[in-house]
Amino acid sequence: MVREIMRDEAFLAQKAEPAKLEDGPTAQDLLDTLSAYRDSCVGMAANMIGVNKRIIVFDCEGTDMVMFNPEIVKKSGPYEAEEGCLSLTGTRKARRWQSIKVQYQNEQFQTRFKTFTGWTAQIIQHEIDHCEGILI
Repeated sequence: MVREIMRDEAFLAQKAEPAKLEDGPTAQDLLDTLSAYRDSCVGMAANMIGVNKRIIVFDCEGTDMVMFNPEIVKKSGPYEAEEGCLSLTGTRKARRWQSIKVQYQNEQFQTRFKTFTGWTAQIIQHEIDHCEGILI
């Protein structure tokens, strides 16, 4: 189901709770909402649709990917970026990493590790910031 975009900064600034297997429907709502905003959005975190859980979805080189409980476990190549967000107006500067290794759980809640670089890495970092309650 396509959900309304959360714009309440007090809610968005809360650190997200760990996701559980029963949060699968929230991931589907995130995918549906991302699809509806495809022209202006490349990733979403659950708090952007009003659910305070550690779930992100993003465009991974043309395929939508879901991560439950993502954590960056390794990073390299810092740089400055300027980003926008559907939940916030305007753009803001953010420190990002060119390469990140992420530990996460897939839809079956199996733990996985994957390294991402470039644009995809930047998207993931933005969405994990949402999970941490960090507003760019």
